Amino acid sequence: MTKFLLISEDSGKEKIIKSVFKSDEILTCAEETMIFDILKVEEPDIIIIDGDIDSLDLKSICRKIKTFPVVTLLVIGKKEHTKDITHNVNLFIKTPIDKKLLEATIESSLRTRQSLLKMTKSNQELAASLYQLNVLYNTSSQLAGSLDKDKLLKIMTEGIEKSLNFELSCTLMFRSEREPVLIINSLYKISDRLMEALKLRAILSYKSLLSDPPFDIKIGKLKIEKNIKHNIQEYDFSILRFDNMFAPIMLNDEFFGFTEIYREKPFSTEDATVFQTLVQQVAIPLQSASFTQELKATNRKLQKLERLKSEFISIVSHELRTPLTAIKNAMDIILSGKAGDMSENIEKFVSMGKRNAIRLSGIINDLLDISKIEAGKMDFKFELMHVEPVIEYVKNNLTEVAKEKGLQIVFTPAEEQVEVYADSNRLEQVLTNLVSNAIKFTENGQIEISTKVVNARELQYDVCFEEDIKKLKGNYLQVCVEDQGIGIERKDLNHVFDKFAQIENSLSRKVGGSGLGLPIARQLMEAHNGAIWCDSEINKGSRFYFVIPIANDKSNFMMVRKQMVQKARSEGTTVAVINIKSSNQVIENLMKDENLLNKTYMSNSLIEKEGGMTTLSILVMDGDKPSAEFLKKKIESVIDQNKDLYGKCDIMYSYEIEGDTHEKDSYSG
Repeated sequence: MTKFLLISEDSGKEKIIKSVFKSDEILTCAEETMIFDILKVEEPDIIIIDGDIDSLDLKSICRKIKTFPVVTLLVIGKKEHTKDITHNVNLFIKTPIDKKLLEATIESSLRTRQSLLKMTKSNQELAASLYQLNVLYNTSSQLAGSLDKDKLLKIMTEGIEKSLNFELSCTLMFRSEREPVLIINSLYKISDRLMEALKLRAILSYKSLLSDPPFDIKIGKLKIEKNIKHNIQEYDFSILRFDNMFAPIMLNDEFFGFTEIYREKPFSTEDATVFQTLVQQVAIPLQSASFTQELKATNRKLQKLERLKSEFISIVSHELRTPLTAIKNAMDIILSGKAGDMSENIEKFVSMGKRNAIRLSGIINDLLDISKIEAGKMDFKFELMHVEPVIEYVKNNLTEVAKEKGLQIVFTPAEEQVEVYADSNRLEQVLTNLVSNAIKFTENGQIEISTKVVNARELQYDVCFEEDIKKLKGNYLQVCVEDQGIGIERKDLNHVFDKFAQIENSLSRKVGGSGLGLPIARQLMEAHNGAIWCDSEINKGSRFYFVIPIANDKSNFMMVRKQMVQKARSEGTTVAVINIKSSNQVIENLMKDENLLNKTYMSNSLIEKEGGMTTLSILVMDGDKPSAEFLKKKIESVIDQNKDLYGKCDIMYSYEIEGDTHEKDSYSG
């Protein structure tokens, strides 16, 4: 049935219209206020205006009517109307009124109105769909950027709320294996009895979803988190009669929880699709978050175990060293004859005991070294030096040991004598280990030690050492210890520097060892900003190489930095590395300002030029973010006060903070 509003005082026209549209509802009115009250309350489909009416301002009436969703029909009588009226009218019929024309015109108008309404509805639905798609896209992007379970579920809930406008949502999640949480997001407050009902409903849903739940959730122990938007009203059991949707949060067979939403307005099929999509989208990042959480927990346990192991090794090693020293001293006294004469057999067995005591002492020292290195407490004393004297010292020390096996140690130095920034004691330790191993695993022939200057690009190595060596840049002093021993199979090269590793063969079982010498050598080379590796052929011998950066401004700076960080860690302080980058002239002018970059700053600094740009790196003991910011403000103040000298210049600042409490914090701007 069509609803008409006739604006007229002419009973004749009213009678004609009622005779044409007998089955429809026709309201007649000629008073302006009443007309617009009818428009608001009755919402007529068609408005017919008598064009001959004198009691109304048709221009104003037509303009106001156009703001309502109706088709306006003006029945024109004898009067002529201005454009102000005709522009706001849809259809015209002249008098005398042709009933068939009137009926056809109205039917056409209604069809037009239906089409417009359908189009409006389609546009609204399309706009709603586009909005929901935009919410889905934004939610998906946010989900991909987080590994925090609480944040992921919050993002999901916000996405559902934006796209579906629910009144209440209940989400069950597990922060840990035995920590279930019911998160409630509600438009209004929730009554106590409704809360108990929601908790019971969540537990029943959990049990129904899983055929064999991993553990039983007790209603009294279920943790609740409420997010209430408004406290002006309270929901009770009546909300359970609202339309609702439910979805488990699962990926394959892994269960993460579920979510349920309630809304007074019924959900459509499209709403259900959006809801299910949003819930499914959160499952994958939740799985990643669970993996990350488990990984972090495992890492924490491993770190604790590693720390306990290092502490245990350190304690045991110290405890062993004391009685071992006493045993060794007692054997020295016996062998010196101060305790009395010995038979040949007694001397033989005491000498054997002393050799094994020395060997055991070496193993204990290795254990102490590896625990110190891993704890970052190994002491280094870096200084400018030549490697050749250290090699000669090791060669002379081990020559007699080599001769006992009929071996010769040969040293071939590099043609070019260069300096390195190194700890001579630690280099001696590495060389002694490599040469001792070469003697152990060589039955005849010679051990050759050689040095040469190489560039990192020229280094040749097996692919298994690529991670250690590819980071090297610039010129290095390479030291090689080559033997003619039993060799190592290629498949075992990757494990040569593993802790406690002993490559399996008859000779390795015979000579034994702690399996820590090479891992210690590797750590010591890393401390020198170098690397160590090897290559070998079975029954033809092995070649062990290590490289140390040739001393230059940058290598010296890096070693000083390493020493300062080591000291900071042992003292519980920090070191700041402040970098200032600008044009060559700007940095040069800054360095001339004695009040700015004074001796305190410049005592440990590095200047690197690249094209027209210079980077000044400064080491500051006990440095932190405020000290870096202070220097930045100081520089900006100097530049601002000397505009004639600096003009408009760009300066890039960055800093890194390392030490006991800051493994590495950084900033750039």
